[in-house]
Amino acid sequence: MSHFAIAGLQLNLKSRGNLDYVLDKIKYTKKRYPFVKMIVCSELAICGAGKGFAEPKLHEVTTVLCEVAKELSIWLVPGSIHEIDGDQTFNTAIVINPEGKLISKFRKLCPFLPYERGISAGENICCFDVPNVGRFGLFICYDIWFPEISRAMIADGAEVLLHPTLTDTNDRKTEKSMVVATAAQQQCYVVNINGAGDLGVGQSMLVGPEGDIIHESQSTEEILLFEADFNKVRRTRERGILCLGQPLKTYRDQILTKEKFKNLNESDFLNNLGELSIPSDES
Repeated sequence: MSHFAIAGLQLNLKSRGNLDYVLDKIKYTKKRYPFVKMIVCSELAICGAGKGFAEPKLHEVTTVLCEVAKELSIWLVPGSIHEIDGDQTFNTAIVINPEGKLISKFRKLCPFLPYERGISAGENICCFDVPNVGRFGLFICYDIWFPEISRAMIADGAEVLLHPTLTDTNDRKTEKSMVVATAAQQQCYVVNINGAGDLGVGQSMLVGPEGDIIHESQSTEEILLFEADFNKVRRTRERGILCLGQPLKTYRDQILTKEKFKNLNESDFLNNLGELSIPSDES
């Protein structure tokens, strides 16, 4: 199968406690668009933001999310949900298959510091296969600001990157430029789904493997529909973007072979940038 239909849900969300609303919208989407194979929600859509404020937690809703994925026979990525693990809290996204089984879990690698306080960082990237279709990668919001993360997923074979986001600030324009750049750099689809209402400014984006904007939503509630064409991804990677630049092959042949790029973590410049903290009042 080359084509695979995906729906992203940009929903008008309350600040917390959105489980029933999200479930209703998932069911509505599948009923109205029965051809949809995967549904993706925004970051913290169900529970809301804030370590102590958000509810419900992941362990409280996993079972019902698995049940609805099985009932609708869809792949479900219900955004991210706060997960308690011992004395740590993670911003965690899960992947559920059409049989209602949780097949993968991703903990946000880069919490939005210094603002996303009290959230521990994950340690591993997340890639998973949809049988007879293709390979997907999953990361969350601020992770896209660090191209090494998307590059790691691409190196693991990902052809579509799913990117649940919660952005309610005026840097959304900057974030959208990174969505386009990531799709072009990694020659992949990027499914960037932001919340609306109390949990975001919307403006979700679907971008293709040549950096082409398939759709960009406004700030109101919207279902974003498209078919990912995996043959297009593979052809673009083989022949280049618009039959021109071939960044993945160039990265392999011209960057990874150079010794000077192997020790970027030892940069004196980066080590002298100062403390990661909220800017002070300079007055």
